[in-house]
Amino acid sequence: MKLIVGLGNIGDKYVFTRHNAGFMVLDMRAAQNGLNFKRESRLKGFTAKSGQDIMLAKPTVFMNLSGEAVRSLIDYYKIDIEDILIIHDDLSLDFGTIRFRADGSDGGHNGIKSVIKHLGTKNFARLKIGIGPQPSIPSETFVLQNFPKEQHNELKAVLKKSVEALEFYLANGMEQAQNKYN
Repeated sequence: MKLIVGLGNIGDKYVFTRHNAGFMVLDMRAAQNGLNFKRESRLKGFTAKSGQDIMLAKPTVFMNLSGEAVRSLIDYYKIDIEDILIIHDDLSLDFGTIRFRADGSDGGHNGIKSVIKHLGTKNFARLKIGIGPQPSIPSETFVLQNFPKEQHNELKAVLKKSVEALEFYLANGMEQAQNKYN
């Protein structure tokens, strides 16, 4: 089974923030495929199954604790680390850019830092959604701001492109996804 985890913060006030780009991608994919998320409290997340081989998950813990939810899901469903993909926002990428990575550091992203800590490795697949460049305000402030109205149309296009990239990854694997989307 493939586990696709979108990172974000729970709660209505965070729904349209930059930090919730991972949630937004999974919400769009779920809507396009007629899937509904259900809360799995003991696993610290919302999940939606797409057939027998793909599970979408959104942690119900805050971003900085995302690794707890990822660890719970892979332990319960016995998913290999090679079969997970984490989708998250990335300040170092310009808004609208998406990029696959097979591994890497946390890049200052506290959600990824938590995932690395709880998995005990930095060798897991990621789909990064660019939200930069960051203006001269603290990154904690910037990522928790809503996308501005003037970016809403482009945001829809980015989310659509991200879902298409996710589908390509699921059909063709990381190497081909990196070649096509980087």
